[in-house]
Amino acid sequence: MRNTRLLSMIRKEFIQILRDPRTLALVLVIPVVQLFLLGYAANNDVRNVPLAVFDQDRSPAARELLDAYRAADYFMLAFDVSSEEELRRLIENGQAGVGLIIPPGYGAAIEGTGSADVMFILDGSDPSVAATGLSAAQLIGQAHGARIQAERLARIGVTGAAQPPLEVHLTVWYNPDLEDSFFMIPGIIGMILYAITSLLTANAVVRERERGTIEQLIITPIRPWELVVGKIAPYTILALLNTIEVLAIGSLWFGVPIRSSLLVILGLSALFLLSSLGIGLLASTVANTQQEAMLTVWLTMLPALFLSGFFFPLQAMPKFLQAVSLIFPLRYYLSIIRTLLLKGTSPAALWPDILALAVFGVVLMTLAALRFRKRLD
Repeated sequence: MRNTRLLSMIRKEFIQILRDPRTLALVLVIPVVQLFLLGYAANNDVRNVPLAVFDQDRSPAARELLDAYRAADYFMLAFDVSSEEELRRLIENGQAGVGLIIPPGYGAAIEGTGSADVMFILDGSDPSVAATGLSAAQLIGQAHGARIQAERLARIGVTGAAQPPLEVHLTVWYNPDLEDSFFMIPGIIGMILYAITSLLTANAVVRERERGTIEQLIITPIRPWELVVGKIAPYTILALLNTIEVLAIGSLWFGVPIRSSLLVILGLSALFLLSSLGIGLLASTVANTQQEAMLTVWLTMLPALFLSGFFFPLQAMPKFLQAVSLIFPLRYYLSIIRTLLLKGTSPAALWPDILALAVFGVVLMTLAALRFRKRLD
């Protein structure tokens, strides 16, 4: 008898679950999304880091050195610059992750005195990329120097070890100690803005529908846009206050630098909020319950967190995931906030990311407002 009651209870619960196919589908889809994201995106083995080269020598020996770095897939020779200022600008803007400076007379020094120095500059704003570049630059330089020395000794018929002719000097900009907190705390700001505005906005609207109070709001003189703004404004203010809070703690406790204007940071954070608010409102037009709203937002939040560079470097991901990451506004905001905090770059240099955020924000808010208005009607 007890088994019959238990089986009946189990059957009843399954019926309840099957009556809500949308939630069931989300529950079944989310683990699959997590599996693929963690399987492909969870990777710190960085490859093809964009390399900017300032070759002041242009000798055959310099070309051999570049060939050695090109042969290894850690670096991708993306820029051939004509000045240190141009190299600095590429690294500040995030277009290049590392820079190589070959001094004039490098080839003559290798052939004459038997020793020469080159300078490697690494962007420390992403410690994973910088650490990989640090090790790769040293190993490739040592291997190339050992090969040059072996060839020289072979020509004169001498065997044995000698001092390598090439010395690679390494400099890390923006985060010399490769502190992980310098990378994670700006990312946490993006995660907070995304979570608070999208999750809580979606739940706030659906909560009114569940309680039946949204109908009472509709029959009042309040306009639809006033209802929308009234619902989302408190969470926008809370998100910006949390941003200031995280910035203060990150700077005073963890020592994360703030090298840009606070007004610029808050202004661009507010621009990002257009996208996250739009996602929350769109979820509220799809969901009928708070549980559905939360699962719907989480379905977008998981890939956004994994593919935005929050946890793992974008350079370590497969090419197709790097392409998919372009559809997530969080990717552009993390690039902006990390650059502003750690490098103090002018917003004008970040215009591609800022333009992308503006487009996403306008499109998502427009779609959300149209669907929300239709749902109210």
